[in-house]
Amino acid sequence: MSDTAETPEGHSALDRAVDGQVADAVKGNWVDRLAPVWPRPYLRLSRADRPVGTWLLYLPCLWGVTLAAASTGFRWIDLWIVLGCGIGAFLMRGAGCTWNDITDRNIDGEVARTRSRPIPSGQVTVAQAVFWMVIQSLAAFFILITFNWATIAMGVGSLALVAIYPFAKRFTWWPQVFLGLAFNWGAMLAWVAHTGSLSLAPVLLYLAGIAWTIFYDTIYAHQDKEDDALIGVKSTARLFAENTPVRLQQFLLGATGLMVLAVVLALLHPAGGTAAFMGLIGTAGFALHLYWQLRRLDTENTDRCLSLFRSNRDAGLIPVLCFGLAILA
Repeated sequence: MSDTAETPEGHSALDRAVDGQVADAVKGNWVDRLAPVWPRPYLRLSRADRPVGTWLLYLPCLWGVTLAAASTGFRWIDLWIVLGCGIGAFLMRGAGCTWNDITDRNIDGEVARTRSRPIPSGQVTVAQAVFWMVIQSLAAFFILITFNWATIAMGVGSLALVAIYPFAKRFTWWPQVFLGLAFNWGAMLAWVAHTGSLSLAPVLLYLAGIAWTIFYDTIYAHQDKEDDALIGVKSTARLFAENTPVRLQQFLLGATGLMVLAVVLALLHPAGGTAAFMGLIGTAGFALHLYWQLRRLDTENTDRCLSLFRSNRDAGLIPVLCFGLAILA
């Protein structure tokens, strides 16, 4: 089941579980090579050694602020929104992953790929993990309170989604929906940070992000479907099974259509034709990247699934680039 962590390519879980390294971390990551010894277990709890999850949390924030700036005009505060959301994404992804490991500590201990994680391996106690989660959350809160009151309220409201997600795989076949609800909240939050209010365009952008998350996290979850079946963990990968390509095509179309509507509502106004065109180019590029992933998908090839999952950083950056260019239009 995906918690936006990554597994290594060409390395077994047991081979990687040495010197406190997490078996499903990327080989040669900066935490294992460069970080001082004492904070390594805490950085591993935060998935600092696996940055793609931070990108996938951060990118919807970039969608929101760039589309808002293209719609209503660039403001200098937007530079802080971009930076602040980046720091906040790193911190909240870390806090969320720590919470995930706390709630999944018994499950992780039963799976070879995850039993080397800091809590089940004994590197960190549950109490220490809770303390680390609180520290990260408080640091993120100090970033949040630099924004307007509406943004602060939205940020606090998102905590419920973060809290619920780790339990979703226990009661629904659609835990990827709950991940999408949490991971794409930044699309609306960053829009509100820029404009001070919410409108239909960022809501549609948020829904597009949820469809995207179901797309990429289903691909990821195909790596773990056998272990998930053994321990009773649910996922869309298990639900879709051999119908995965067809179902992912539906979510590809859903994400694209919703993003098109968001761009049209935000940018297609008097004197906004060029901006809307750039936004639609970004949406088309995003859709083509997802289609490329779908064409290369082999749900029985775990290395291919991991590679495609990671490539969604690039997929998400395409709209950011074009929405940014739309600001100049």
